[in-house]
Order: sequence, then C-alpha cells, then structure tokens
Amino acid sequence: MNRPPRYAFPPLPLPALAVRGTDELMPVHRIYCVGRNYAEHAREMGHDPDREPPFFFQKNPDNLVPDGGEFPYPPLSHDVHHELEMVVALREGGRDIPAGRALDHVFGYAVGLDMTRRDLQGEAKKLGRPWEVGKAFEHSAPCSAVVRASEIGHPDKGRVWLEVNGETRQNGDLAQLIWKVPEMIAYLSQLFTLRPGDLIYSGTPAGVGAVKRGDRLHGGVDGVGEIRITVV
Repeated sequence: MNRPPRYAFPPLPLPALAVRGTDELMPVHRIYCVGRNYAEHAREMGHDPDREPPFFFQKNPDNLVPDGGEFPYPPLSHDVHHELEMVVALREGGRDIPAGRALDHVFGYAVGLDMTRRDLQGEAKKLGRPWEVGKAFEHSAPCSAVVRASEIGHPDKGRVWLEVNGETRQNGDLAQLIWKVPEMIAYLSQLFTLRPGDLIYSGTPAGVGAVKRGDRLHGGVDGVGEIRITVV
C-alpha cells in the first residue's frame, strides 16, 4: 500500500483560476508570455516589428491576482507599467504540436495584465541579464476568470483595450497579433513540454504606460471578458 508523501512542512496551495459560469477552478501549471507580439508595441519599445521568431519569458503561477483584486506597487521600482493582453489556457500539453492541431489543446481564454517593473527590466536589458526582476515579481500577473473555448470559440479578432481611471490607454485588436495563437503554441512546444493548466499571455498592443498607487485599471478583450484591478 502506497503511503501519501510526508512533506517537511505544509505545501502551498495550488494556484488556480475561476472558470466563468461554473464553480470549477482551473489549476495553473506555468505562465509563458510572448514578447513584442504587436507591431506598434514593438515600435514604441524601440524595436523593429518585422516577423522574427517569437520569444518568450515566464512568470510564476503564484504571481496571479484574480479579477477585482489589488496590485501592490512593488518595491525597488519607480516605473511600473501595465500591459493588457489575451491569455490562452491549455487543457492538453505535449511537444512539437503542429499549428494545425494547436487549438485542440486550448481549454479557454482570459484577460490578463503583464505588470512590468520597466526600470528594472531596462537595467537588466542593458546588462544582458534575465528579466525576472522586472517581470516575475509578486502580483505581476492579474488575470480574469477563464471562459471555455467551447463557449466562445477561438477569438482571432476583437478589440483589446485598457482604461486607467476611465481614460483609454491601450486600444488594439487581436487581428493585429504578429504570431497567432496556433503559431505561439506550436513554437512554444518546440522549446518546452507544455502541460495542462499552462497559460500563455499572448502579447500587448501599443499604449503601455506607468501606473501609480490609487489607479483603477479596467480592460478587456471583446468576446472574451474584462478585468478590473486597483493599484495600492
């Protein structure tokens, strides 16, 4: 008879997201983020938007903040930016997934914020160092509930927008994605073994900017959902 494992101390709870319209939770395995996946955002960050191979960075599952939650302004930074994007949630994993079958692996979609300590990210870039201090810090991945693909299909167009204190900051469209969702999944599966519960933040349109304490962020992806977060 197999005995349950004996941990040296209690393990932390498994990070999870609500599934819209149900009492279910979707367990989260990893968070992958696609960099510079909208041409105008690439330009505003000082890069050529030509279709180069996609690149990815990661956040930690326990960086998630649910819709309606609070984003504590992080320490050691004075320039924290918002980046609103559609999030892809996987129900199946694998390696070397063909783009033509990639959407079969999708559980659903959500709306997320890739909060970024831009000053620390910039310093890391100059020194050729990893981006974790700028990207993978506590509370840096606010995310809405997941809506099942069986309910909404697989969105490939629709407004991607963010308001800060009622003022529009970001305004793009899923149709402007350089690398589409099937391509992201296929390419990422060549680099990593994907798993059920993986999230892919698909990239942000132009208009990223700084936030301050007290700001109220309200954004969404048409056909997917909305998210509201307060900076504290």
